[in-house]
Amino acid sequence: MALIFPFEKRTSSIFKEVFRPVAQVFLYSEAKKIWYEIWMIVDTGADYTLLPKHLADRLGIDLNKECQLFKTSGIGGEEKVYLKKNLKVKIGNWARVVPVGFLNKENIPPLLGRQGFLETFEVLFSSNHTINFSVK
Repeated sequence: MALIFPFEKRTSSIFKEVFRPVAQVFLYSEAKKIWYEIWMIVDTGADYTLLPKHLADRLGIDLNKECQLFKTSGIGGEEKVYLKKNLKVKIGNWARVVPVGFLNKENIPPLLGRQGFLETFEVLFSSNHTINFSVK
């Protein structure tokens, strides 16, 4: 069984419009015992999943007590990241426990990365602007 999502069409100041591969993902809050829906950019270039800080607050995660502080670097330079090693994440009916980093900033989109998640699926980026997930 495959799970298929359409790309998100956005306006761009450079290219007029862009299409972003996004997926509906659910994050589990251990503190609140509920799943939260979030749309994330599927980023095969991201080593692991990265989220803005406000999502840690929403999930009831104490960054200082439940996460390890690291520095990460990428196209935007060096940033502090709070790594939670075991967050329950679900796409469709497929659940995983994965490492998730929270950046101490809000102006980043949620990025669905490889470690523990994308690497466990067959992921097809189609020319018809859809992304397809299936299990290996």
